[in-house]
Amino acid sequence: MTGLVVCVAVLAASGLYGLLHQRRQGRIRVRAKDGAERLTAAEIGGPLGERATLVQFSSAFCSPCRATRRTLGEVAEMVAGVAHVEIDAEAHLDLVRRLSILKTPTVLVLDADGTVVRRAAGQPRKADVIAALGTAV
Repeated sequence: MTGLVVCVAVLAASGLYGLLHQRRQGRIRVRAKDGAERLTAAEIGGPLGERATLVQFSSAFCSPCRATRRTLGEVAEMVAGVAHVEIDAEAHLDLVRRLSILKTPTVLVLDADGTVVRRAAGQPRKADVIAALGTAV
């Protein structure tokens, strides 16, 4: 009987953790450090947008990265003055460590000066990216 109770408790706890993790996946949010980091065109390997820049950290084996690339590319085409730059996380480990990138895809929203104003770990929704751009422009 004790084994059954333990099994049910473990299943309930893991289910709750899974739901919470899924809800946070791809959400664009502000961290305490955001706003303190500033990136240059040389660091990201591409030009900064006139109004904002969407920086995507990807890896070769990441399937959500392809969908994120499409989403960010579409948003950059829709909104004037917004650039999309994709960075290979494996090739830029110093930058990954400095920005505390823990998974791919990770998206950073930069304002016109290159200051990080928002970030999302995981695949963000198009509506969330457009809303995040509202704070950057």
